[in-house]
Amino acid sequence: MDISNINSVYFIGVGGIGMSAIARFFLSQGKVVAGYDRTPSELTNRLVQEGAQIHYEEDVNQIPSSCKTKEDTLVVYTPAIPSEHQELVWFREQGFEIQKRAQVLGTITRSAKALCVAGTHGKTTTSTMLAHLMNSMPEGCNAFLGGIAKNYGTNYILSENSPWVVIEADEFDRSFHHLSPYITAITSTDPDHLDIYGTKEAYLESFSHYTSLIQPGGALVVHEGLEMKPRLQSGVNLYTYGRYTGDFHADNIRIGGGEIHFDFISPLEDIADIELGVPLSINIDNSIAAMAIAQLSGAKTETIKQGIASFRGVDRRFDFHLKSADRAFICDYAHHPAEIRQSALSIRELYSNKRITAIFQPHLYTRTRDFYQEFADSLSLFDDVILTDIYPARELPIPGVTSQLIADNLKPGMPCTLCLKGEVTDIVRQRCNDIEILVLLGAGDLESQANEITDIMKD
Repeated sequence: MDISNINSVYFIGVGGIGMSAIARFFLSQGKVVAGYDRTPSELTNRLVQEGAQIHYEEDVNQIPSSCKTKEDTLVVYTPAIPSEHQELVWFREQGFEIQKRAQVLGTITRSAKALCVAGTHGKTTTSTMLAHLMNSMPEGCNAFLGGIAKNYGTNYILSENSPWVVIEADEFDRSFHHLSPYITAITSTDPDHLDIYGTKEAYLESFSHYTSLIQPGGALVVHEGLEMKPRLQSGVNLYTYGRYTGDFHADNIRIGGGEIHFDFISPLEDIADIELGVPLSINIDNSIAAMAIAQLSGAKTETIKQGIASFRGVDRRFDFHLKSADRAFICDYAHHPAEIRQSALSIRELYSNKRITAIFQPHLYTRTRDFYQEFADSLSLFDDVILTDIYPARELPIPGVTSQLIADNLKPGMPCTLCLKGEVTDIVRQRCNDIEILVLLGAGDLESQANEITDIMKD
């Protein structure tokens, strides 16, 4: 695919966080951008404001005429789109060039030095933090992110003359196998997406294959203790990192007064008194990975210190909607048992003497089926749980797989309320006077009720 020969780009699933970043790239290149998504959202509204043509019904007749000439139109789709989608079927029958999002991202980024972050969890925050560090350098950076960076209000950063591009490397559907990283970090390899991979061993193998794609002269920065075995080309440097040990690690960690400070220990150059702009303990690990890649890419000490201190986080990643002396409401994208466990531990660290209530919307029937016991174990770290029905995303229901599986395996005596998504705000309203700390967890659509819940908590 030669981007210069493309006039129009049509996206099927344009409202996805990763797809919308690529749509913005093509808009910046002066291409005609159009697409379909199931429902309007803040992301689709912003794309429309920037010039994209978007509709929300599966209808070939609504595809703009500018996107119906196969000679100069590229069709991009996300794996979450079913193969029988009417528009996707039409484009296939007409012989259009059709590529997955990851293929396009790989093509876009091969002409630059790709700084990638992969992992079951932590990759969005770490890649966004890295993009902020790199964008603080004189040459800036380009970035395709899996979340809205609060510092920029977008998931896409453009710096036309920069040699660097920061990419969140997604393992779903083996998408990251289309990339050619120059430097990459791997944050975690807890098994996930077993509907795609089938087994834990196949999941770990996908990360091993990913490491074989790192360009000679580049580097792998991998979290200590991962089961995945790197498979590196000759000329690729291997580094480890961790909170307390590894080639890159923290020392002299100080947590208190709502702040986290530590010293960054590095084989390149130690940096004293790092201050986390988002003071959560998990961000110690995330920042170490981001700082390691930034250092390996030439970022200077003062740039790194200022960048980490000024980082404001990512929407829906431990996002405070309400924070006062006696109560708080947090939204967190955590949708894997390990992420929920870390979220619970982080909240406990901040509010050790408060009662913590979690609202959790399970994401995918297959993930619930594969990990319901692990979900129950993690949710049992809270004091009270409200469980909604499962968010299906791309899946059809699986007989016998409901949120009840999680509820039945919570620790004995654990308070739990099962409800439909539409009943959540009423439950919060009924219990509001008794709720001290409330966290909304999941990757589904429950976050759309966050503003209403915030108003209830305030009132």
